[in-house]
Amino acid sequence: MTKAAQIDWDGAKAPSLAAFEELAQAAFDRLPDEFRALCADVIFNVAEFPEDDVLKELEAESPFDLLGLFTGVGLPQQGYAPQTGQMPNTIHLYRRPILDYWAEHDESLGTIVTHVMVHEIGHHFGFSDEDMEAIEQAAG
Repeated sequence: MTKAAQIDWDGAKAPSLAAFEELAQAAFDRLPDEFRALCADVIFNVAEFPEDDVLKELEAESPFDLLGLFTGVGLPQQGYAPQTGQMPNTIHLYRRPILDYWAEHDESLGTIVTHVMVHEIGHHFGFSDEDMEAIEQAAG
């Protein structure tokens, strides 16, 4: 019997939203301690798809075009004190687009979630692509 035949494909399902949140938390927990400490004021949100107004604002052709998003004011743009009435900085991860990307590429789901998370957190901190790549490598 081949290895593929040993997998219970009838019972295999994509991770639910709750399971995806656990996967995202596990990815965050693997990030370097000093990097995670910087994220104390950042909220993480996992949703099925981006909101319609986000897609319109970013001129996305499809809801599958966006895997993640940072909303808020990044540290390089903030100044010394948050402004009153400012919404909290939030990292959004979009389950269905990430799953679609996963189905089309030869990478583990955990690797993709980590990549999207680091990339979006990197927007918050104003990191370079090289900085983000080093963080991903450290998460291993």
